[in-house]
Amino acid sequence: MGESFRNLAAWQRSIELTIAIYQLTSSFPDSERFGLTSQMRRAAVSVASNIAEGYGRSTKGEYLQFLGHARGSNSEVETQIVISKALGFGSDPMLQTTEELCSEVGRILGALMKSLRP
Repeated sequence: MGESFRNLAAWQRSIELTIAIYQLTSSFPDSERFGLTSQMRRAAVSVASNIAEGYGRSTKGEYLQFLGHARGSNSEVETQIVISKALGFGSDPMLQTTEELCSEVGRILGALMKSLRP
């Protein structure tokens, strides 16, 4: 592996996704502060956090397990974006940006996981 998880495209893009989710949810209704806003932010933070935690583990198997958790959290975010869109929360450009980032992170994670499997 490289020098740091910070060098991983998956981690870098997931940080961008997290920032985009925070920007998107800042415009959500106050009534969603403890609902969708909180859930989306936690799931987005979880993507990058699981990539970093897995990278710091001792074995490739543990790393793959945490990448799987990251991919699951990314799918949560993707689902929550669909729900946000259906409820009319957020601007169309921000929703599109977060959707695209989410898709990209998912693709990168899939490729990274594939590269680590025997």
